[in-house]
Amino acid sequence: MDAEDFLAGRFEEHRAHLKAVAYRMLGSLTEAEDAVQEAWLKLSRTDSGTIDNLAGWLTTVVGRVCLDMLRARATRREAPLEQRLPDPVISREDGGDPEQQALIADAVGLALLVVLESLSPAERLAFVLHDMFAVPFEQIAAIVDRSPDAAKKLASRARQRVRGTLPPPEPDPSRQRQVVDAFLAAARGGDFHALLAILDPDVVMRVDAGAVAGGGMWTISGAQAVAGQVSGFQRYTTTRHVEPMLVNGTLGLVSTEEGKPRGVLSFTIADGKIVTLDILSDPERLARLELSAPGS
Repeated sequence: MDAEDFLAGRFEEHRAHLKAVAYRMLGSLTEAEDAVQEAWLKLSRTDSGTIDNLAGWLTTVVGRVCLDMLRARATRREAPLEQRLPDPVISREDGGDPEQQALIADAVGLALLVVLESLSPAERLAFVLHDMFAVPFEQIAAIVDRSPDAAKKLASRARQRVRGTLPPPEPDPSRQRQVVDAFLAAARGGDFHALLAILDPDVVMRVDAGAVAGGGMWTISGAQAVAGQVSGFQRYTTTRHVEPMLVNGTLGLVSTEEGKPRGVLSFTIADGKIVTLDILSDPERLARLELSAPGS
C-alpha cells in the first residue's frame, strides 16, 4: 500500500463523522458531501506528517469550509432570507447504515435544523461543533477568528435560541407510532376533530413545494388552521401509498405514487401532541433523496 492509499484509508475512517458535522452545519446532503470532498482535497495537498490529530484537523477544515459556504449562501440571498426545508435523512424503521445513523444521531430532526437556519453562520458553527461534537472553544475560536470567550458567547446565544424554540421531542418509538398512526387515520378520514386532538394548540406546519404550485416554503400556525389544511389531505392519502419510515431518526411518513416518492412528512412530537409538521413535496429534491420507495 502506497502513502496515498494509506492516507485515503485513514480519511475514510472519519468520513461518516465529517459528513455528520457538515450536515448539521448546512442542512443539505449534497453540500455536506461537497464539504467533505473539499476536506479530502486539502488533506491530499498537505504533509500529513505535520498533523498530530487527524480527526481534529479534519473537523476544523470541514468547519471552515462549511462556514464559508454559509456566508456565501447568505450573501446570495436578498432579505427576507430564502427559506426551504433541510434535506431529510430517510431510513426504514429497523435502522439505516452506519453513515445514516451518524447523520441523525442526537435527535437532529428537521425542526431543529430549521431553527439552526435562523442562526448566524458563526453562531451555528459554534453551537454545532461545541454542543453536538464537544469541540473545544479554543479550536472553534481559530475557525471563526475570534477569542475563545467570544466563541463561547456565540454558542451560548445559539443555545438560548434553540432551547427556547423547541420542546424536548418524544424519545419513545411506541408513543411516536401512536401519534403518527392517529394522524394518518384522521387525515385519511378527513376527521377535523380527531386531528385537533393530536395537534398542539400552537402547532406549526411548514410545506416546501419547491418551484411548483407557487413555489417556496409556506407556513401555517395554530391547531385549527393546520387541522383544516390536513383534513383536506384525504384524497392525497388515499390515492398514494403512505408508509411510516424514520425521518431523521424519528417516525415520519413517506408517500409514493407509481413507485416514485411524492412527499416526506416529519413530525416533532412532545407530550403526545404534534408540535411541528414539516412536509417536503418538492419533486426535484425528492428525486435526489437516497431512499427506496415504500412498498418496493
